[in-house]
Amino acid sequence: MTQPRVLIVDDDAMLRDALQTAVEQMGCTADGAGTLKEGLAMAEAGDYDVVVLDVRMPDGSGLDCLGRFQECPSNPEVIILTGVGDPDGAELAIRSGAWSYIAKPPTLNKIRLPLQRAIEHHRGKSKLLPLGLKRSGIIGDSRAVRRCLDLAAQAAVTDASVLITGETGTGKELFARAIHDNSARAEEPFVVVDCAAMPEQLVESQLFGYERGAFTGADRRFEGLVRQAHRGTLFLDEIGELPLAVQKSFLRVLQDGCYRPVGGVKEVRSEFRLVVATNRDLDAMVEQGRFRQDLLFRVRTMTLNLPRLKNRQGDIALLCRHFVARHCRLSGLPAKRISPDYLDALESYDWPGNVRELLHAVERSLAAALNDPVLVPAHLPTNIRVSLARASVPNREPSVEKPGAAGDEPFPSLKEVRLQAVAEVESRYLRDLLAEAGGDIQQACALSGLSRARLYALLKKYDLP
Repeated sequence: MTQPRVLIVDDDAMLRDALQTAVEQMGCTADGAGTLKEGLAMAEAGDYDVVVLDVRMPDGSGLDCLGRFQECPSNPEVIILTGVGDPDGAELAIRSGAWSYIAKPPTLNKIRLPLQRAIEHHRGKSKLLPLGLKRSGIIGDSRAVRRCLDLAAQAAVTDASVLITGETGTGKELFARAIHDNSARAEEPFVVVDCAAMPEQLVESQLFGYERGAFTGADRRFEGLVRQAHRGTLFLDEIGELPLAVQKSFLRVLQDGCYRPVGGVKEVRSEFRLVVATNRDLDAMVEQGRFRQDLLFRVRTMTLNLPRLKNRQGDIALLCRHFVARHCRLSGLPAKRISPDYLDALESYDWPGNVRELLHAVERSLAAALNDPVLVPAHLPTNIRVSLARASVPNREPSVEKPGAAGDEPFPSLKEVRLQAVAEVESRYLRDLLAEAGGDIQQACALSGLSRARLYALLKKYDLP
């Protein structure tokens, strides 16, 4: 087996040389780069196991380039190195897939163990998804989706409880089903419980079942959803909506495998694999007394955080073509072509409703297109067209000089104007959000619907406190 290769990307030449020497003493081959550009070029051309990446570089932020290093041909593990104490940056790095986050100065004792483990993990992990993995309807080939599929495949070979997090419409149920379909329980029931859709007074009876006559209207016995999942997988969607009283009862089921139906005198056993999902911050709910901490510990053995559609590079066009082809086939319609400007419009939109909103937008486009053979932006839903139109108009003070009039600057492209407008709107929104929340990140997440990691990323992007 070849020697492990490590790339150190740091603009401090003395520190870089010292790290290279320390890494070579561990039996590894070490290379160094003084800029992000140089480091990315080396990572693209070389077969590295690990990249040790500084945050503050002369040509940008290491955190911003984390994904690009991970996407290099050898898919290296990335260890983030920084001289600035930044807990939010540490959280963002870990949520973005960094192996570890080490503060400077990185003594040999401090870096040796994470580096060894990162190398071992990189050498041992499969570079490809297992052959024959059932995707269960999951469409996408972006790095973010491949990473989630890798985690789903890992979860499938265990019986550990899995917590799937992500915004509305990101496909949490699809990933839960993929975990079930690739597990040893694939031939057993997959039972879905929508905690948000059940009236609070009926949650317990629906989960645990009831005996005939247990309450008004109970004219027959119902075994309950927990029992229906026996030997299979129980998927609790939106577990954050589960009432506190029921959380306590459900915790006992997880601990003992036993429960008593409403109105029953005998205990019932059910052995199942648990997968749960939420778009809420369960840690914040624990702090607020709205979710049991002991239950959170039980359901979060493994965590799968699904990305926003906007962060799935290349998947929007792939999903669009899939939805169009499927709809035309199921509806018996002639195949529709998709214009490049239609795809450009899809890429420019923010998709707050994620994949679910994209599906509805494509269905609306097909309905609007009627006999038109090609989908164009005019076929998109009105709210999306309005959003794109507003974003395309720069919101700035009138100027006497028009762009390019003086001959010093070229007239901006539509894409440049659109990006500038979106940046101005996002920056203004974030300032207003922080003001409304009084600087409280937890409150800001609740008001905006953004995850904590996404909010931190946006604040860092616009250099906001």
